[in-house]
Amino acid sequence: MIEAMSPRLILLAPEMILFVAAVTVAILGLSKNHGIRASLPFITCAALIASIAAVPLTWTNENAQAANLLLPTLGRFVKPLLAGVGVLLVLLSVGSVDRKMEESVARGRMAFDPQRVVRGEFYAFFLLSIMGAMLLCNAQDLIWLFLAIELVSLPTYIMVAIGGSGNRNQEAAVKYFFLGAMSTAVFLYGFALLYGSTGSLQFLEIRSALAAQSAGSGIDTLATIGIVLILLGLCFKITAVPMQFYAPDVYEGAPTHVTAFLAFVPKTAGFTAMVLILSCVGWSGHTLIDTDGIRIPYTGLPTPIAAILWMIAILTMTLGNIGALLQSSVKRMLAYSSVAHSGYLILGLIAGATAGIEALYFYLLAYGVMTTASFAALAAIERRGEEINSFSDLAGLRLRHPVMAWMLAISAASLVGMPPFIGFFGKIYLFIAAFEADQFGLVLAAVLNSAISGLYYLKLAIVPLVAPPSARSEEVTSVPSRWPFIAAVVCGVGTIFLSAIAGTLIGAAKSSAQASPMVLTASQEALPTASTH
Repeated sequence: MIEAMSPRLILLAPEMILFVAAVTVAILGLSKNHGIRASLPFITCAALIASIAAVPLTWTNENAQAANLLLPTLGRFVKPLLAGVGVLLVLLSVGSVDRKMEESVARGRMAFDPQRVVRGEFYAFFLLSIMGAMLLCNAQDLIWLFLAIELVSLPTYIMVAIGGSGNRNQEAAVKYFFLGAMSTAVFLYGFALLYGSTGSLQFLEIRSALAAQSAGSGIDTLATIGIVLILLGLCFKITAVPMQFYAPDVYEGAPTHVTAFLAFVPKTAGFTAMVLILSCVGWSGHTLIDTDGIRIPYTGLPTPIAAILWMIAILTMTLGNIGALLQSSVKRMLAYSSVAHSGYLILGLIAGATAGIEALYFYLLAYGVMTTASFAALAAIERRGEEINSFSDLAGLRLRHPVMAWMLAISAASLVGMPPFIGFFGKIYLFIAAFEADQFGLVLAAVLNSAISGLYYLKLAIVPLVAPPSARSEEVTSVPSRWPFIAAVVCGVGTIFLSAIAGTLIGAAKSSAQASPMVLTASQEALPTASTH
């Protein structure tokens, strides 16, 4: 029994490191020593870097195969991706959590009160949420999948609530929590229907059962409805239609460092969960092995499921871009931008393995870097001690804060997909994968939406660099901490540097999309048919 469990435990080494770090920062956050409290972000960074180092040491082919995972190589790319962008998100947050309280304590206006400090809890929840996203790579069944998704989500509800102060912040937390609970109910009902149809919670057994169904009269209605409900519930995590309504209010109401976290970690977790669920159904490129040793490939997703994803992609990218065009708030614009990018990413889901999934994860890496650059630039400046949220605050930013003005422009250029930035290569790979899957209409819609997005991204670049200063922008100053500035510069440079090694990164992403082969019984002669649009 111990030998059977050992590979599974070894694969959890990165998560164990993050868990120990989460407990450590939660305890150290109560210390009366200011130096100890100030070290918490850097302890968090150290834990994230250690988890990256642990992945190649533990995620070997032998351990992954022995653990009976549906996608045995998924963690090799996804876990370092989450931890790497997580380091940038931590740097972005330095100096923001407990800032006003720490300033009051430093000036002697109030005594230190461990009941009022939240820095330790914030970074503990930060690590736990990333840990939950990593645990998805180790999921073997629906129960593990559910628990991992909730471990991603529950800390973010608290991070939104404790990350700042004020009515808008609390309103954002309440909206985020209740809509999140609704989405959980939706995909849990989908889990129940899928279990009722297949008789199993294990991914490998669910995949075999669905293949058996398709060998007969096709995947039954109960399983199809269950999978659709699961995808709709997960749309909340990736801010996609029809679960995207919370994004503008929550992104605007939450502190900038929390908004940056919400823009990447739950989205990556949601797409990973979708990849696992859809891998049970089948994609072109996933190979099955029959009892005679003949390799037979899946030929595509069932038509109803592919059609639902097709509609979600079109509506998500279109509504996201139209909503972004109408915004005067920078954070609300970036919220709708996040919605639109989810629409692009769904192209990878529809294209499937292996080209679609590798393009999806490569674009998630690109998106994580370029959107963090935007939020880091916003976090590095303030007006009268408050966060920047209006385009009028950014007018003429080049005169007083030229580096941040250029970082906003670079991130906008990358987000719209201009060469030579990483966003350009990310979109190219996605569009090529969808094109090769015969999704010509979807690619055309994505290209048109990318052109529309250029209008509001151009505004994000032009207002800081070209527009004349306003009375409001004259009051913009740098925040006391230099770490958000450093995070913005690193991300800005990263949008160019990563494009130079795009081939290497896409190769690494490709290795994460390999599914375990499935042995078919003699009765399982037919496989899901290809879907066309």
